[in-house]
Amino acid sequence: MTDDIRLQMGLRPIINASGTMTSLGASIVVPEAVAAVAAALRQFIEIGDLQKRASATIARLTGGEAGFVTASCAAAITLSVAATMTGDDRAAIERLPDTRRLSRDEVVIQSGHMVGYGAPVDQGIRLAGAKPVPVGQATSAEGWQLAGAITERTAAALYVVSHHVVQYGQMPLGEFIEVAHARGVPVIVDAASEYDLRGFLAAGADLALYSSHKFLGGPTGGIVAGRKDLVRAAYLQNNGIGRGMKVGKEGIVGTIAALEAWERRDHHGIRARERAALGLWQETLEPFAGVAPVIEPDPTGNPLDRLRVAVDPSAAHITAWDLADGLGRGARPVIVRDHEVEHGYFYLDPCNLHPGQAEIVAERLNEELEIARRSNTVIATDLTERRRRRARSTWPD
Repeated sequence: MTDDIRLQMGLRPIINASGTMTSLGASIVVPEAVAAVAAALRQFIEIGDLQKRASATIARLTGGEAGFVTASCAAAITLSVAATMTGDDRAAIERLPDTRRLSRDEVVIQSGHMVGYGAPVDQGIRLAGAKPVPVGQATSAEGWQLAGAITERTAAALYVVSHHVVQYGQMPLGEFIEVAHARGVPVIVDAASEYDLRGFLAAGADLALYSSHKFLGGPTGGIVAGRKDLVRAAYLQNNGIGRGMKVGKEGIVGTIAALEAWERRDHHGIRARERAALGLWQETLEPFAGVAPVIEPDPTGNPLDRLRVAVDPSAAHITAWDLADGLGRGARPVIVRDHEVEHGYFYLDPCNLHPGQAEIVAERLNEELEIARRSNTVIATDLTERRRRRARSTWPD
């Protein structure tokens, strides 16, 4: 009898070389959080007191005045936007998403930040009843455009830090904050998958939002941290639209444990293991014609690197997307980071590997590329059909 719960449930025993992806379960939960969740599930806990305990821990690690745990970082966006519109007005909180009696119901956001992460960022704004106001164009946003977009109806300015956003032509956070604050508008930073727990609030953001289940290694949840009045107003949304976004005792306890474990984590040791995996994969790939493995830093400044695997089909006898799909099949499926695979490359991310899995990834790369090398024709399936197939596969039936 296997002890792998995935095999017990008839699920595939995948290896995650994609990163902190929600569709794969986000991350490996740290042992401290696993133990805390298991202990909490057997007990009744006063949630308000537990959130008070979480607030102290969040404040200590982020440098904010207060904080709380919610269902996800997506929920944190909606609750934070709602907070900037209603404050602590209980009647207004109960009326949301109806904003007709509110004086402020607009949220400015750079056009290049209106991206999808599994759902549209701007939908998180609209769920609160607010209206997104795009700033600039997708590839260009300037301070004067942000200033011109702010009116007496502007409740907040949302800044998204993510590999999904356009990585050029956007306002840096400091300028964004300066322009918004000059007009009395609070700034919310969506930092769902960011390693830096202190920098965004230290830069002047009013609220910083994180996932507790990505780099922190906690259970699924979101963290709201920052100005106490706004944190309180966001927390009070649990009596309104936040009810459907509530987090259980296990999520709060697990997040506290993950945050405390973060303080004790051997971050340098983790980086060393990740670099070793990248080196192994690069060494494995270099002998194959048409495959160019290059180590690249994280685009948002997280202290980690990934391996960019560019594939020339004419020399490698396979397209990048067919190699990615091949790795994801078989008895030892490896899921890679293939968001941009139509450009002829994908990434290998080492941040969520169990011991021994870097070697399995190397073996799978060698297996699939050897199959391609022996092929008399280039393995090249229709990319359009692949996109359609993957879209259909999101429904579980």
